[in-house]
Amino acid sequence: MKVVSRIEAAAHGPVEIAMAGERMVCDPSGALYLPADRLLVVSDLHLEKGSSYARRGSMLPPYDTAATLARLANVVARLRPAVVVSLGDSFHDDGGAGRMPEVFRERLLQLMEGREWYWIAGNHDPSAPDNLPGRCVDELALGDLTFRHEPSKGGGEGEIAGHLHPGARIVRRGRSVRRACFASDGRRLVMPAFGSLTGTLNVLDRAFAGLFKRESLTAYMLGANRVYPIAGGALRPA
Repeated sequence: MKVVSRIEAAAHGPVEIAMAGERMVCDPSGALYLPADRLLVVSDLHLEKGSSYARRGSMLPPYDTAATLARLANVVARLRPAVVVSLGDSFHDDGGAGRMPEVFRERLLQLMEGREWYWIAGNHDPSAPDNLPGRCVDELALGDLTFRHEPSKGGGEGEIAGHLHPGARIVRRGRSVRRACFASDGRRLVMPAFGSLTGTLNVLDRAFAGLFKRESLTAYMLGANRVYPIAGGALRPA
C-alpha cells in the first residue's frame, strides 16, 4: 500500500493493512474488519453520553445513541460479521445501559442476535452492561493480536486499542483539514472513536508520546466514503 502525503491524492474506499500477520481493513465508518475471522471491531461508542450529561444539568440533544446505533447497524449489514468486539467505553458510564430507552435496547439486541459479542471494559464503563448479552472481558487475544481499551505503555506489538480518540490534521494550500483517524506504525493500531458524540485528539499530542515510531506513523484519515493514508511527516499539530 502506498502512503500518500496529500489527502486528495488517495482514491481509496476502505484501506487494507497488515499487522501481526493478520490482514485487516480500515473502514470509512471508523470500524476495523478482519475478513479471515469475520470479526468487526468498534471503539468508544459512548452510548447514552447525552443522557449522562443531562443528569448533570448539561442538556445535549438526546440523539447520540440513535445516531451511533444507526451507523453501527449500517456497517454490520454491509460487512455481516460473525464476531463483534466493542473496544471499551461502549457506554458513557456504568449506568448507561440501564438508562438506554427500550427502543434502542431492542435495536442493539437485533444487532447482537446470532453473533459473538465481546464488551471490552473501558475506563468509562468498567462493569458489564445491565441486561445485555455478550461476554465482558478486560482484553481479548486472537493469535498475535491483543484487543484492549487503553494502549499499553510497553512495545504494543499486535495491540489494537482505543481510548484516545485519535484525529489528524494536514494543511494543503493554506487550508487546514482535520479528521478522525486510525493511527498505526505497523506494530500497534489505535482506533478512532465510533460514537456520534465524541471528539478527537491530535495524534501528535503528548498523550500519544511513546506509542508509535514517528518515522513509521501513518494516520488513516476518515472521509465520507474513503480512508486516506497520510504519512506521519505530513501531519500537523492541533
